[in-house]
Amino acid sequence: MIEFQDVSKSFWTGKQRKVILDRASFRVDLGRSLGILAENGAGKTTIINMMAGLEKPDEGIIRKTSRVSFPLGFMGGVNARHSARENSRHIARIYGLDPDYVESFCRWVCGLGEYFDMPLATYSSGMRSRFSFALLLSIEFDIYLIDEGMPATADAEFNRKAGNILKERLQKATVVIVSHSPQTLQKFCRSAAVLKNGRLYQFETLEEAKRLYDYEA
Repeated sequence: MIEFQDVSKSFWTGKQRKVILDRASFRVDLGRSLGILAENGAGKTTIINMMAGLEKPDEGIIRKTSRVSFPLGFMGGVNARHSARENSRHIARIYGLDPDYVESFCRWVCGLGEYFDMPLATYSSGMRSRFSFALLLSIEFDIYLIDEGMPATADAEFNRKAGNILKERLQKATVVIVSHSPQTLQKFCRSAAVLKNGRLYQFETLEEAKRLYDYEA
């Protein structure tokens, strides 16, 4: 479970204060995946980062009673000077997992070939996305945090492998996904919310959320 209780968050842009959340209260229970619809710049990534513990609220309380993933695409704890092999083994030790298993899993999912043993600094953005997603999938969490969905990659084999693994995981795990696209949320959840001007409007179905989102757009 993740619970936000009277949580507020804002940023000073240099000209004005941008409100992300204004005394928002909601919870994500295990087994009830949630999609959040929001326009670009509304604070999608900030909410995901607060759920992961990467950012703190200005006010209010965030409670977590489950194993919550790092956000998809997050590269914290990863050293660009080290190879994917070295990084995968390092992350495995942080989470108390078998380094041999995590290395083998990531090597198979990524399909990076000889680049798996080369520094991440030599990778293209697509290769880094594949590695970060493989790391996420190598660890079993209760709740997965996804910002905008699958990483952008033209590699069909990676998309097939990663998509199948994620689909299998979500049969027993919960996902929180934020996106500006209702079509993206459709793949992961039934209930949804709309983030607008610091307010989070929750709905039982994605269709209800989509009607408000389309109306406000």
